[in-house]
Amino acid sequence: MDIPSQVGKRALVTGGTGGIGFETVVALAGAGAEVVVAGRGRAKVDQAVAAVREAVGTAKVEGLVLDLASLASIDGAASAVLAGGQPLDLLINNAGVMAVPERRETADGFELTFGTNHLGHFALTGRLLPALLAAPAARVVTVSAKVARNKGATLEDPLSAQSYGSGMASYTKSKLANVVFTLELARRAAGTRITAVAVHPGTSNTGLQQHLPKYMQVMASVVLERFVGQSPADAARPSLYAATNSGVKAGDFVVPDGRAELRGAPHVAEMPPAATDPAVGRRLWELSEQLTHVSYSFR
Repeated sequence: MDIPSQVGKRALVTGGTGGIGFETVVALAGAGAEVVVAGRGRAKVDQAVAAVREAVGTAKVEGLVLDLASLASIDGAASAVLAGGQPLDLLINNAGVMAVPERRETADGFELTFGTNHLGHFALTGRLLPALLAAPAARVVTVSAKVARNKGATLEDPLSAQSYGSGMASYTKSKLANVVFTLELARRAAGTRITAVAVHPGTSNTGLQQHLPKYMQVMASVVLERFVGQSPADAARPSLYAATNSGVKAGDFVVPDGRAELRGAPHVAEMPPAATDPAVGRRLWELSEQLTHVSYSFR
């Protein structure tokens, strides 16, 4: 993907050690950005940093250990970033978990999928807000999914055991929360230099399928790679478009333009209807602040 020069910009990509996140890192580094690769384990982070340097000889890249399922880890990682004193131009909230077969909890007792995919990124974005506000024109890109459009998708009781239902039900709630968060952040950041954008990357065979049964992983690999899906590099295009295109506006939703939004060139589409009610955004924001103990100050 031909993206504008990112020389002089600093980016942080969560889940940057593999899949779509890794391809996002490579593309941004190739365009000249300084990129922080965030991942859960030191070994995988170091491997990813080495792989980026091998792919892009001029890459300015560093690693950051970050576990979005731990508020303590988020606090430590954000403190390390802020200690550098540099503005943060791009925050790509890319990491996620999907289809966990049974209800699990984060280190802080939240349901794992919602706690990682939404609450973890909510807390991280809030903790990094000073660096984002210090940038000339920061973008916060949060990766959602097509399931946010599912009929009947709701954020009712997102953390209760009774509402877990299945791994995919929780994943759907978390991905709807991603776009609700984006719209509410866009409202609250109005008047600042922060642009909040959500993306749906399309369909690709990535590490997200690791919790599916083995036979479904095999089927997903064949179907996604040969028929309806796309490569992780192509699936990174909506995130890159949202992060770098000059025409993107706060509250946009960038998705593939192909059939059923499974693949194709990135373009701006309508938000899922369930995400657009400001009252839903306020409730989710207030709940997220209460649970994470992270408050946003835009001054």
